[in-house]
Amino acid sequence: MLLLSMLLLSIHSLIAKEMTSSKIPRRRGRIDMAPPAGAVEVATGSKIDGLALKDAGIQKDLYLFVNGKEYKLKPMQDFQPDQTLLTWLRSVGLTGTKLGCGEGGCGACTVSSSHYDPASQKVVHRAVNACITPVCAMEGCHVVTVEGIGNSKIGLHPVQKRLSDKHGSQCGFCTPGFVMSMYSLLRNNPTPNEHEVEHCIDGNLCRCTGYRPILEAFKTFCPGESEEKSAKSNGCCNGTSPAPYNPSSEMEFPPQLLPSKYSSRDLQFQGSRCTWYRPTSMSSLLALKAQHPAAKIVVGNSELEIERKFRSSNWEVLVCTTHVPEMNELRNLSNGVHIGSAVTLSRIYDHLNQLLASKEEHSTYNFKAMLQQLRWFAGTPIRNVAAIGGNICNASPISDLNPVLMACGAVLTLIKVDGSTREISAKEFFKERMYRQTHLGPDELLLSVFVPETKPMEFSQGYKVSRRRDDDIAIVTAGLRVRLEQKPEGFVVVDCGLAYGGMAASSVNAKKTEEFLKGKTMSHELIRQALEVLPDDLPLADNAPGGMIEFRKTLSASFLFKFGIFVLQQIAPAAVDPAEQSAGIPYSRPVSSGLQHYTETGHKIIMDPAGQAMTGPFDVEGGVGKAVKHLAGDLHVTGEAVYVDDMPNPPGGLYGGLVLSQKSRARLVSVDPSPALALAGVHGYFDHKDVEGNNVFGAVIWDEEVFATKEVFTTGQVIGIVVADSAILARQAASMVKVEYEVLDAILSIEEAVAAESFIGDEGKIESGNVDEAMAKAEKQISGEVRIGGQEHFYLETQASLVVPGENNEFIVHTSSQNPTKTANYVAHVLGIPKAKVVCKVKRMGGGFGGKETRNVFISMACAVAAKKLNRSVRIMLDRDHDMCISGQRHPFLSKYKVGFNKDGLITAVDVKLYSNGGMSLDLSRPVLERAMFHIENAYSIPNVRVTGRVCRTNLPSNTAFRGFGGPQGMMACEAYMEHVARELGVHADEIRAKNLYPTRGGVTPYRQELVDCHLREMWAELQSSCDYTRRRAEVDEFNKKNKWKKRGISMMPVKFGMSFTAKFMNQASALVHVYTDGTVLVSHGGTEMGQGLHTKMCQIAASELGVSLDKVFVTETATDKCANTHPTAASVGADLNGFAVQDACKQIAARLERFRQAKPGATLAEIAMAAWLDRVDLTAHGFYKTPDIGYNFQTGEGRAFHYFAYGVACSEVEVDVLTGDFSTLRADILHDVGDSLNPAVDVGQVEGAFVQGMGLFTLEELVWMNNGQLFTRGPSTYKIPSANDIPIDMRVKLFENCPNRRTIYSSKGVGEPPLNLAISVFNAIREAVGAARRDAGKEGHFRMDTPASCERIRLAMGDFILGKYAASDVLAKGSW
Repeated sequence: MLLLSMLLLSIHSLIAKEMTSSKIPRRRGRIDMAPPAGAVEVATGSKIDGLALKDAGIQKDLYLFVNGKEYKLKPMQDFQPDQTLLTWLRSVGLTGTKLGCGEGGCGACTVSSSHYDPASQKVVHRAVNACITPVCAMEGCHVVTVEGIGNSKIGLHPVQKRLSDKHGSQCGFCTPGFVMSMYSLLRNNPTPNEHEVEHCIDGNLCRCTGYRPILEAFKTFCPGESEEKSAKSNGCCNGTSPAPYNPSSEMEFPPQLLPSKYSSRDLQFQGSRCTWYRPTSMSSLLALKAQHPAAKIVVGNSELEIERKFRSSNWEVLVCTTHVPEMNELRNLSNGVHIGSAVTLSRIYDHLNQLLASKEEHSTYNFKAMLQQLRWFAGTPIRNVAAIGGNICNASPISDLNPVLMACGAVLTLIKVDGSTREISAKEFFKERMYRQTHLGPDELLLSVFVPETKPMEFSQGYKVSRRRDDDIAIVTAGLRVRLEQKPEGFVVVDCGLAYGGMAASSVNAKKTEEFLKGKTMSHELIRQALEVLPDDLPLADNAPGGMIEFRKTLSASFLFKFGIFVLQQIAPAAVDPAEQSAGIPYSRPVSSGLQHYTETGHKIIMDPAGQAMTGPFDVEGGVGKAVKHLAGDLHVTGEAVYVDDMPNPPGGLYGGLVLSQKSRARLVSVDPSPALALAGVHGYFDHKDVEGNNVFGAVIWDEEVFATKEVFTTGQVIGIVVADSAILARQAASMVKVEYEVLDAILSIEEAVAAESFIGDEGKIESGNVDEAMAKAEKQISGEVRIGGQEHFYLETQASLVVPGENNEFIVHTSSQNPTKTANYVAHVLGIPKAKVVCKVKRMGGGFGGKETRNVFISMACAVAAKKLNRSVRIMLDRDHDMCISGQRHPFLSKYKVGFNKDGLITAVDVKLYSNGGMSLDLSRPVLERAMFHIENAYSIPNVRVTGRVCRTNLPSNTAFRGFGGPQGMMACEAYMEHVARELGVHADEIRAKNLYPTRGGVTPYRQELVDCHLREMWAELQSSCDYTRRRAEVDEFNKKNKWKKRGISMMPVKFGMSFTAKFMNQASALVHVYTDGTVLVSHGGTEMGQGLHTKMCQIAASELGVSLDKVFVTETATDKCANTHPTAASVGADLNGFAVQDACKQIAARLERFRQAKPGATLAEIAMAAWLDRVDLTAHGFYKTPDIGYNFQTGEGRAFHYFAYGVACSEVEVDVLTGDFSTLRADILHDVGDSLNPAVDVGQVEGAFVQGMGLFTLEELVWMNNGQLFTRGPSTYKIPSANDIPIDMRVKLFENCPNRRTIYSSKGVGEPPLNLAISVFNAIREAVGAARRDAGKEGHFRMDTPASCERIRLAMGDFILGKYAASDVLAKGSW
């Protein structure tokens, strides 16, 4: 299997690595060892808040301030030197800062760090990742967490309030990180512009919202149009402008940390694992280097923390250079810029941007090239702490900056422990084609970097392609420079530097090409000639690490071509063909914008399940139909919302670490936990021998083991659990359990499974009409196949469980689960106790998306076994890498199709075979496959359809439910053959789509369900008009005619999504409602809150039914002792099912209260409830609902598959860079049918979030499995979900109006899953753009494109002359299916 990025190069490179080597002297000198000028001294006996310090000696205690409070910490007693700020913060109860990934890639842990900067003589505020920042590094800093700026009791900070009011949170887990990123920006710049706002959150990920409401909230701080525009938006701050932001009201920087009272001193923190030093002078640093030659140099710690966590690396000595003045200098020289090796990337970025305004343009091209790379280098919190020296000395072959430094002629100054210095050019510094090796001596450090100005007629550019533009490691990078001299024959190349990353084991210069260019006249022909030489400089073997051989070779040439065009544009613009101008224009992204259109409603006519009119609800404040914000929104933005890992540990509580299989398939020869048990603080190891109940379980059939007994069937399968005093110790101990395997043959892909006939269950089939006859009579036929990749859920809160034993074999399970009843039942099952003795409670989840429906139960079961044995609580929150490796993903699919159609584009017959990769067990793979089969015709009326499906058993972790539950795979398979039909006929695919849409009345699906009130044609016409499709399509065609190297595509996409669980028995729900005598209401129901606003909607229903304002209604949690025998919150019907149950309970109570209401007209609910209570009337009711007329039988093909259908239409327009495969979504228009919305603000948020998540599925996110069955993409460094810079630049959402759904609660429709499928329109638009490029290259007709449409797949489909040098015409990017 192919790796998407350099296997050994997956982490951002920021830490120096000293390597023994020969020395290449350039210029020698000696640095002055005297104390730096201007150093602030503290007099003897001066105090920091009463703590006396001597001005001599080394400080051995850690002083820091958090939220205005001072802490004095002693090593080993209060902290460990290698401890992160995040773990320390959470240990002192500041749990608003979340653990999302542990590698600085998601931003959930973002806090603000403030310090006094002597250079600028002001306080500087930085957003930093607490999960990788050492607590030691915060000495002398003021750390502000989300708790420190506001809360629901004393009031919200303006950032918090605006984000909450503008619906900027859903699950809320990522929200504190976004708050603190924006807070840090405002502290430095109270009036940012929109670009700065978007830039400041480039290190924060959100899986729920689609980013639009977050950006909208934060842009209200931008002066001018943004604030006025946002005040007019629907559902925003109730149509009013937010209160002005007053920077003077912010928390004061602790005066104890100002230079008048505080002076940085040398630090030494001795821990049990390592010693941390922070010298404050060059002499101290060099002495430490001499004493500890193997010491690790630390600035940002981003690399070291990753190596410590994922590679179990440990270092005895860490030396932090952040306070060595000479290494922090950043100054302009007459011919360039001097940059100290400890200067952070953010400081460099800001400095160079300011420099551009003061310099003549011809002198700034090297600086521009650096800025081009720095803009997309990591995220803001990483750039705020990472230093240029770490990036250089780490010598990563895929460094963003090193090729630019090599090309532009940068000079590095190295310093030896004796103080002598020497200079070496950047291009000589790296040992060529040797992995991460440099010419830095073992007794040397990198002191500084000099970047020269460019001379007249000298040009530089930086290039990078990665899977995601923001915060992603490069696939290929380049720094390209050329200096010209005007002569009679033209502009002659007198010097050049062409440096590449990602093309060898080190960054390399294309030396032959450089020599070829020198002395030749710059021209278009010269560029093409250089492309012929370049392959000799950059050879890649077919088995080179990182794979993507054809793509990487093509990129290297594409960069050179782009640079050549750019240079020609500078010297002779008229010489460049207008159609080729786009090749030389550097990428820039305008600020994004959004528009939402919906109508709030109040009093409604309600239909019961039989379609009969009922008395409408009360029109109350915040009731049904109102666009109220998420009821937990204020708790989200303040960090007060409690998730499983935030819950205090019960007395004596322990932590579990799972022992996981490292083999895809193997017999267990032996398991030896003795090394783990020997560690102090480890309380036991437990496995299948300790199970008192049943060790076998499964979501549908019992085909899995809680703990593996004799054989493991996938990597990540649980073998046992180690229990210890801390989570870190438990994980360490688990890694020490020795497991001996006998490796067996494994099956890792769909193709291998099909060849081996490795299937789970029988073949599924849906058939309508006479497919064979219709196919034979069809005027035209096509056949083909398409692969649909999997997708990681990437909920920000990983799987978590806390099991608390009680008396008499009673257990309480706090878990992050969509399925509390199954969790409780399976815990009872493994413990061998009655189900009634286990109560499962779910407060909220930090996202779910289907991934917490079944694949979290084995974690609770493992904890329960240990908890029962020890009679102490046991908890686990999986690390991100473990979560991704063991909990399953969206199923990859292979679709093989045959289609019959006529010359007009009407499709008459479809025959499809579907294969899904189920993994090692069934889990929910069969219903996922059936859902895909149900959607194989998407929204099109096709009279003859046959679809069969098989679940493939492989030795990968069992795949599971994911938002859409097979629907996206079925619809993608459908859209693949729709596109194929269109290209066969030579027409735009949207014409084929429109022609085959289901009619408004009389349509019948392949599974014989008649469509009632099908709005597809009406919605298609409305969106086509509102988005100005005809004009825009003509403009796209015109753009493509005029541009060869940038292409646009536009595509419309309909969706018909069936709403129900396809298993009949699951379509039921219950609720428990209490009315209290003060008029407040407590609602319990079987649904769980994962960010979709379900609790909010249930409270709105109760408020409307009981005639009380929304602020009087509450949901505390979902618990199986309140509502038992519930079903998972899934299939987008949580509000449908639980809403009717809540309504039923409320109506029972309302009926009991009616006579009291009539007796006292106008009385409040409190008065009525008190009167009823005094009259001994029950104020509690249990509600129940079951979906009527539901149930499809696959064996007979009879029955109603879905309760109703949700419809949607989208139009997306993209622009694709032909030379790199990079693309931008210029605009997306979405029209979605939610019936009469229960809460239009929540529903719009669901539409936007689902659409962006779908964009990830179809265009960006790619799972990569290695040949040994290990998952390579196991964290945000290697697996990329959309960021705020990936969303449509212009995103417009409208809720379709006047379409009540008479079969559901208040005529509403479910909304969570259907809009995700509309993102296929982005994929289709990309196909249209690629098709335009292929036509330019003389390639007409159908071409296959699998999902996701990564930059690699896009680029390899182009068919241009550069690609032709490196790849066959039918080359396809490989993938993991």
